[in-house]
Amino acid sequence: MRLRHTLLATAVAAVCLSSTAHAGDGALKYPTTERGPVVETVFGEKVADPFRWLEADVRVDGKVAAWVDEQSKFTDAYLKALPERAAFEKKLTKLFDFERYGMPVKAGKYLFFRHNSGLQNQSVLYVCNADGSGERRTLIDPNGWAKDGATALDEWVPSPDGSKVAYSVQDGGTDWRSVKVIDVESGQVLADTIEHVKFSRLAWAGNDGIFYSRFPEPRAGEAFQAVSSNQSVWYHKLGTAQQSDRQVFATPENPRLYHSGEVTHDQRWMVVSTSTGSEKGNAVGVAAVGRGDWTVRPLVTSLSDEWTMIEGVGDRLWFMTSRDAPRKKVVMVDLSGAEPVFTPVVGEDEAVLDGVRIVGDRLVLNYLRDVKAEMRVAMLDGKGMTKVTLPGIGSIAGVVGEPGDNQGYFAFSGFTQPATIYAFDAANPASAKVWEAPKLAFDPAQFETRQVFYPSRDGTKIPMFVVRRKDVQGPVPTILYGYGGFNISVLPGYSPARMAWLQAGGAYAVANLRGGGEYGDAWHLAGKGPTKQNVFDDFIAAGEWLKANAVTSKGGLAVEGGSNGGLLVGAVVNQRPDLFAAAHPAVGVMDMLRFDKFTAGREWVFDYGFPEKEADWRLLRSYSPYHNVKAGTAYPAVLVTTADTDDRVVPGHSFKYAAALQAAGLGPKPQLIRIETRAGHGSGKPVSKQIEESADVFAFLAHWTGLQPKE
Repeated sequence: MRLRHTLLATAVAAVCLSSTAHAGDGALKYPTTERGPVVETVFGEKVADPFRWLEADVRVDGKVAAWVDEQSKFTDAYLKALPERAAFEKKLTKLFDFERYGMPVKAGKYLFFRHNSGLQNQSVLYVCNADGSGERRTLIDPNGWAKDGATALDEWVPSPDGSKVAYSVQDGGTDWRSVKVIDVESGQVLADTIEHVKFSRLAWAGNDGIFYSRFPEPRAGEAFQAVSSNQSVWYHKLGTAQQSDRQVFATPENPRLYHSGEVTHDQRWMVVSTSTGSEKGNAVGVAAVGRGDWTVRPLVTSLSDEWTMIEGVGDRLWFMTSRDAPRKKVVMVDLSGAEPVFTPVVGEDEAVLDGVRIVGDRLVLNYLRDVKAEMRVAMLDGKGMTKVTLPGIGSIAGVVGEPGDNQGYFAFSGFTQPATIYAFDAANPASAKVWEAPKLAFDPAQFETRQVFYPSRDGTKIPMFVVRRKDVQGPVPTILYGYGGFNISVLPGYSPARMAWLQAGGAYAVANLRGGGEYGDAWHLAGKGPTKQNVFDDFIAAGEWLKANAVTSKGGLAVEGGSNGGLLVGAVVNQRPDLFAAAHPAVGVMDMLRFDKFTAGREWVFDYGFPEKEADWRLLRSYSPYHNVKAGTAYPAVLVTTADTDDRVVPGHSFKYAAALQAAGLGPKPQLIRIETRAGHGSGKPVSKQIEESADVFAFLAHWTGLQPKE
């Protein structure tokens, strides 16, 4: 449950009931937040940071914990009193309650896949015969790991022969992982335990050892806030203690670099990728697994371009790369000689290459054309390219399969259709048929998804999806979602929470802003660093288009985004508070002058800029949500959400931002913060917490945009 008291103070509840029953009466009285004396002079400018004390870890700092408790009691009272909440909770419970499957993975004589019966807090890992026949046996059920359901099964990788599965455990949403191994035949968890793992792949070396990436053990009290440095690749032999593990690759001369290792399906090569963590480029090294010394020799030394290993067959490795191809291409590297030989395989296309897999003796390629998925199949030399017909507007969530086996699987989903898993024969692309499909309590045909292209401030055309019920006419309350950063593409995908808003009669719009990867490197570069304002302009223009084209009414537009999207929401609300009726910045980067001082934030400088450089600092200062709240201005209703165990974007960002909002006198609408406990940046969150949070958020947005859901 969230940080709150079970019994709420009567006085606080009364204030909240008053403010919701008489929206705009200005009766809301926030808990008092102490203002500290911090004022710094940076590049000749004095910058006040009165709420810096809220950066301290809530788990160890009693003063911050007390502030969180008071804010949580206050927010809970307000949200529970919203008349829209009960209807949303009922809708959400029904919509989350559907059977769903994860992608199946074949290893040895087994097939492994995740499954959720509906309202299980965590999905369960099952195993059956490789052809899908026989009993579907439970192998790993994380639902008994924690009373609150907040301990999750994260990554899982079968050994080459399928006899064992290495898996990582995520507790309370943190980025830290513990790695365990289970014997498939007996179901017994082995004694092996690997700790201090974060941002790591798991890769088998044969059937009795694992490559993984870890950081040094953090000092006491610093695990969830200190900058993470000196990641390295290690080897663990089953049956031994972690203290005996062998370091395989490290760069102590450059502790800022991240390293991850993966192994080709035939166990011939280990490929080590080295990156800064957020910059798009990476270096590549290779080591012959069978030789045992695992000396990593450089293959690509520059960090300028992206290199993603697709797979290896013998001494040939296939990569997807942005080298001389902003929309990416495929190359093959022959390692059989004294020097590697690079050969082009599939050249750059007008569409963006988003993923590649080798299945059988074919390349299965996933492209994005105007943010919509296309699938193509070609021979390993790139010849004989053919298209695979997909069900409609949507995205491919993944393709699985291996060289030498034509049987593959892919998942396809859309805004109103949960992921359906298809089985296909790579030698016959038209063979795709449903392997498992979700059983729904609604008809997706009752909804429509259309894509529009609207002009941003500088005239650039920005794509946007608009989803709504077909039978709902006229302007309706609308949520606008965006991200716009880190070369990440926001693709059509299903959300049961979003469906609750659509079923209630609202519209949902997703703008594919610059800064993302929807159109390749150029699109990313147009919204990072010195061009970051383009992202905010794109988002503001989306809101203006939705109003001008009668998708939503003057007072019916809400805006939301998470992480970098939380920064986006905070920035545009400061720049155009008149445009939005309500806002939901989730787990956002809100202090742009200090983001690099915590956990993984030090690597975001490659997208945002360096706070220690004057030109970058002045740009960051100009849009930092925390530093640009417009005191005395009428703001939309704002519900900030974060979590106490978020060690990706530490909750101090949201704490300080919410305190600044509440102190600024922003008019009659509420500025609240909702703080989840034992939850992190989003992954691993149990279904019960997802339902509770979504009910709170959508009730809040509905209340301030005029949407009236019915139970």
